[in-house]
Amino acid sequence: MTGQPDLGRADLLTMLAELTAKPAAEVPDRIGSMELAWLVHLVEQRYERRLDLTDDDLAGIRTVDDALAVFRASLTAPADG
Repeated sequence: MTGQPDLGRADLLTMLAELTAKPAAEVPDRIGSMELAWLVHLVEQRYERRLDLTDDDLAGIRTVDDALAVFRASLTAPADG
């Protein structure tokens, strides 16, 4: 993928809504490890690209906005290979 990803906060909330079976408007901003694993999986599927996240990246993700910033940075980084 080239250029900026079209991933937005609403996309992540929709993905979390699928996991929690709640409307996106009712999804909490704070995310736990299970929600984070779910988001990483879905973002990797959507963009057909492995997110190369470090332990520090993952440890810093506590909210939807944190996840969005880290995922966007990973998606816009040059792909290895």
